[in-house]
Amino acid sequence: MSRNSGLVVILTALNLEYEAVRDRLTDLRLHRHAAGTRFEVGRISQSDCQVALALVGKGNHPAAVLAERAMAEFSPAAVLFVGVAGGLWPNIQLGDVVVASKIYAYHGGTSENDGMKARPKAWEIPHEADQIAHHVDRSNDWRRGLPADSTPTVHFGPIAAGEVVQDSAISEQARWIRQHYNDAVAIEMEGAGVAQAGHLNRALPVVVVRGISDRADGSKATTDGRNWQPKAARHAAAFAAALAPELATEVTRSRSGTAGRDRRMPMNMSNQNIATGNARVGVQAGQIHGNVTVGADPNRPIGLAASIADLRDLLKQAHLDGHLDEETYAAAESELDEATDCVRDGSAGKKSRLLVVLKRLRGLVADVSELAVRLAAIIAAVKGMP
Repeated sequence: MSRNSGLVVILTALNLEYEAVRDRLTDLRLHRHAAGTRFEVGRISQSDCQVALALVGKGNHPAAVLAERAMAEFSPAAVLFVGVAGGLWPNIQLGDVVVASKIYAYHGGTSENDGMKARPKAWEIPHEADQIAHHVDRSNDWRRGLPADSTPTVHFGPIAAGEVVQDSAISEQARWIRQHYNDAVAIEMEGAGVAQAGHLNRALPVVVVRGISDRADGSKATTDGRNWQPKAARHAAAFAAALAPELATEVTRSRSGTAGRDRRMPMNMSNQNIATGNARVGVQAGQIHGNVTVGADPNRPIGLAASIADLRDLLKQAHLDGHLDEETYAAAESELDEATDCVRDGSAGKKSRLLVVLKRLRGLVADVSELAVRLAAIIAAVKGMP
């Protein structure tokens, strides 16, 4: 399925981070994944951007698994991980926001007789997403709605992601970070997993946004006691809520042909085929996108199997977008399953049976214009079958 240009997945590790993002969403509805994960799908206030929000828990491993699950379920325009982190540089204040320009998985290494040797693994933020995040920061609109005494600064820099909570400036781990990842400005526990999932999903844009809730120097209990975690989470959520619509808009532009990897720009091309001897030029074509059929195949008059598969994708997307409720979606899926069986059936009654199924399906989805139009075309083509 192609990416859903109107939807962004936002993941959090802690419930207070989840609530900070949720407070910025409207029109929320529950979306259950078959494996038990619960998403809330809503819309960012005063925008058309949809968000699928989920709580993944602490650690890179669950973050990676549930990020992959969300990517497969929603085919989003981008994925944001939003939450709190410990600051590593003295110029970064409590409550400031860090956008990861790079994610380090800092626990990789090899143990040798003369000590540990680092084996760095890192993922950089996609250039386009980085440009958009800087633009959001410059616009300053993201701070609207924050308390008057909240003036967080946005920093762009590497973030170190590991498997333990760092709360010391002098521990062995703290020295390891300073020695091998000296440019890291913050430290946390989930970014590497989400970045890896994005990398494996055709470089899906992943942006990690963190509010600084402590200094990772032994003072965490004090700063937590002063409620810096919820404050930092609110600041990160505010920036993410401004960033998500901009990312979704950019993907929409890309898919419409104005920018990005999915554009389909017309090209002036000419092909010249030269045949010698007894050879003949059968087909001459320029650049072709999509399926191509040369000559009529009486056994596959309209590519019914492919058409129904495309229809299934559209049906799923309509359900995710809230145009079909759970019961209607389940009933429509059942009709599609029967339609698929009809296509595979080689009996003489295949055509009439398929038409009945498609007409029942049309009754279920008549209120969704894109599905209704696509179904009408399929029904017309089936009627013309011999």
